[in-house]
Amino acid sequence: MRRPLHFFALLAMVCSLFVAACGSDDTNTPSTSGTSTAESTPAAKSIKVGLVTDIGGLSDRSFNQLANDGLERAKSELGVETRVLVSKTDSDYIPNLSTLAQQKYDLVIGVGFLMAEAVNTVSSKFPDTKFAVIDVDATGLKDKPTNVAGLLFKEQEAGYLVGYMAGLYLKDNGGGTASSVGGQKIPPVDHYIAGYQAGVKAANPDAKTANGYSQKFDDPAPCKELALNQIADGSKVVFQVAGGCGLGALDAAKEKGVQGIGVDADQAYLGDQVMTSALKKVDVAVYDTVKAAQDNTFKGGANTIFDVKSGGVGIGKTNAEGAKYEAQINDIQSKIASGEITGIPDTVQ
Repeated sequence: MRRPLHFFALLAMVCSLFVAACGSDDTNTPSTSGTSTAESTPAAKSIKVGLVTDIGGLSDRSFNQLANDGLERAKSELGVETRVLVSKTDSDYIPNLSTLAQQKYDLVIGVGFLMAEAVNTVSSKFPDTKFAVIDVDATGLKDKPTNVAGLLFKEQEAGYLVGYMAGLYLKDNGGGTASSVGGQKIPPVDHYIAGYQAGVKAANPDAKTANGYSQKFDDPAPCKELALNQIADGSKVVFQVAGGCGLGALDAAKEKGVQGIGVDADQAYLGDQVMTSALKKVDVAVYDTVKAAQDNTFKGGANTIFDVKSGGVGIGKTNAEGAKYEAQINDIQSKIASGEITGIPDTVQ
């Protein structure tokens, strides 16, 4: 049947209104629903971040590897450009740090206490470059550079946790000695060892402790020899605090059928002899520092402290022996975080 003319006019008006309401897929058409997410969230600033390892190298399976893991995470999640320079000797520190600064890297990270003097020297020559250094008190650097951030850890708290587990193990296994194999006698190493020995004694006052230094962080041979001697003298638990060198100590524990304790990274994957590991979350520290540099919250001339309370240090996976004591260790960890346990020593007597 025929429709009146005013019907078609009304139909055209309805269609026109419908098209207007539905919008257009023309990307140049302005939105009437407010600012888009893309417009309200600006893209993260693109920065360049360089990392200089200490002499342990990236294959140490602990300290330097963790730093690189944090850098890789920053590269993936934050979109930063990265470069890693590996130091073969301590004489490489200044050239490696200088190379990254000269190449206009926005943030240069030095890995380790042994790099303190080099970071002080290079940061003073490149005041417009941000620097961060792990295990170094930025406020204690000779020239007081205001472009350096220190990333410090309460290793003694992690040492206390694994020491407490070692003490409990000795109590249930006829007593004996809990030993440690350090690399060089430097503060981060001694923090671990002092906390470890205090934890052993807190859990088992009758236990004995022993300690030695290999003077190495890279070659596993001297650490293995040192650990074998400790085991021959009655050590039933060996805590390695020597990076790549300490892998030799854990190998000695496996060879002689005693318990080993890893350091920095979770080293449970090295074998069933690893009762647990003292964790030091260097990867988190590196990632957080990169993020701060990217979003302009980086603070030079100051330190950030990572401890049990903040989740910056802790304890790793346990083997069958260590699992027997997990509940007790979790309780000790809670008491450290709450402040009920204080005064954990950080110097070796």
